[in-house]
Amino acid sequence: MERSGFIRQVDGLEKLVRTEAGCTQQQMALLLGISKKTLVEIEKGRSSLGWSGAVTLCTLFAGSAVLQNAYGGEMSDMLRALAFAGAPRPPRPTMGGHVWWRTVKEQNGWRIQQNLISQHYRILDKQDGRLFSTFSLAEAEEFWALYGPAQS
Repeated sequence: MERSGFIRQVDGLEKLVRTEAGCTQQQMALLLGISKKTLVEIEKGRSSLGWSGAVTLCTLFAGSAVLQNAYGGEMSDMLRALAFAGAPRPPRPTMGGHVWWRTVKEQNGWRIQQNLISQHYRILDKQDGRLFSTFSLAEAEEFWALYGPAQS
């Protein structure tokens, strides 16, 4: 997935998220920092939230069942994969991937996992800390080779 595809998907989900949250168009527009007119245009498919708006919606409504079902649970990992496009970051704690994830590779407690819904990959260390996120298995394996369990 690339940013443009993500933005289009979130544009299409916005009205469902708004309805699920019980927000009026005016309330949602205020939360997203856009005009009601712009929100109406987004809901009609004539405009877009753009990257910042899509990230804002996903952040503010992270608990939304609509978004969690569309992206395979908690979205912050996927957002980081899109935002950083493979740049290494400090570990962030996770729950270890017991739901929404399949393990692709495992060695010495380290894992490459793939999200069952969004299909993005992440690398977890022995303490289930997220070290890397990407939509490319090749990038995940390259990071694994450079910084993975054989290097620690």
